[in-house]
Amino acid sequence: MTVTFVGHGYVGLVTAAVFADFGNTVYVVGHTEEKIEKLKKGIIPIYEPGLEELVKKNVTAKRLIFTLDFKESVSKSDIVFIAVGTPPTKTGDADLSTVLQVAEQIAQNIKGYTVVATKSTVPTGTNKKVRRILEEYKPKGTEVDYASVPEFLREGSAISDTVHPDRIVIGTESKRAQDLLVKFHSPINAPLVLTNFDTAELIKYAANSFLAMKISYANSIAKLSELLGADALKVLEGIGADKRIGNMFLSPGPGYGGSCFPKDVKALISIAKDNDYSFSLLEDVENINQQAKRDIVRKARRMLGDLRGKKIGILGLAYKANTDDMRDAPAIDIINLLQNDGAKITAYDPKAVENASQIFKNVTYAKDAYSVTDDADLLIVLTEWNEFVELDFSVIKRRMKNPNVIDGRNLYPAEKLRKAGFNYIGIGR
Repeated sequence: MTVTFVGHGYVGLVTAAVFADFGNTVYVVGHTEEKIEKLKKGIIPIYEPGLEELVKKNVTAKRLIFTLDFKESVSKSDIVFIAVGTPPTKTGDADLSTVLQVAEQIAQNIKGYTVVATKSTVPTGTNKKVRRILEEYKPKGTEVDYASVPEFLREGSAISDTVHPDRIVIGTESKRAQDLLVKFHSPINAPLVLTNFDTAELIKYAANSFLAMKISYANSIAKLSELLGADALKVLEGIGADKRIGNMFLSPGPGYGGSCFPKDVKALISIAKDNDYSFSLLEDVENINQQAKRDIVRKARRMLGDLRGKKIGILGLAYKANTDDMRDAPAIDIINLLQNDGAKITAYDPKAVENASQIFKNVTYAKDAYSVTDDADLLIVLTEWNEFVELDFSVIKRRMKNPNVIDGRNLYPAEKLRKAGFNYIGIGR
């Protein structure tokens, strides 16, 4: 097939590259000439394991084509996917302006029968708005069907998640569109959830909010374990062994972040309010997430007392390992709170320093994980990068001014570090 993806962020770029690799001709439409020219050369604007190689391979094979031209791409396509951002507004609602703008541009360039499908995360009812735009602006004599095909990619494993998803959700009121989308996804062996617009849209928000809830639940159990003298890791291991619960997303830490969970939780709360329902459960999920970040700072104060002039080393800035994404990363609030208390921050992250440097003021960036500990009064671990797991703490102890560690990801054996002379605090341990 020939298809188009409008948008070249994580969702658009990864999905386009994978389906080009399946043998389709795939256009990717962007709006910035500089970014499109870089993509044509295989220069990727984001860090995602394996993506650069996959893009270069399919650009070379002429299956993956980057363009600014809607006419060149949409007019030739059987399916056009909308994969642009829907950032939160100040009220927590999803900003749909870009989705609606590109829908009009797509409609004006349709030729023959075309299915337009949204991959962007959008609130219930959006797809009906887009359908009205398509019907209003499409050329006479053309046919268009519409669908919602939400994505479920995790940054850091996005290629694998595209090729081996847990499910494929297709929401449409057209049997013809459904059949075409099922055929398009046929190289992927995954259960199909075939439904209508509204259900498909809600599945995405419901899934992300539920996962965010599991993380906040784990952090609540961690907090309670610290107060009771219990081991949260064992508590969560015990409940996660129950097949009805499962152990994924039950790891306590500095809170969730990234491009999906924070905005999708806010959006679902807002969607509920718009329909006269107070989703208090998710409001508490948000509050617990903020508390998890504040608790890291409270532990720093408990360890060091007055933070003014204290040097604190931060290991990890991205919201999770295997990405350079700083969107709503817990490190942002934690570092700001530490700096408000007068602490001096040195930080290291394998991939996110460039993005972080656009956010933070007065942060020193170290060249490696060991350098971040030089003369530090405290080391705080915020991201679970593999290269942090096997650090030599005998070396770190010699380099630190005071051997204090807050392990925000529970990467290290507590008793081993304590026996080595460290003042060690984990999460829920």
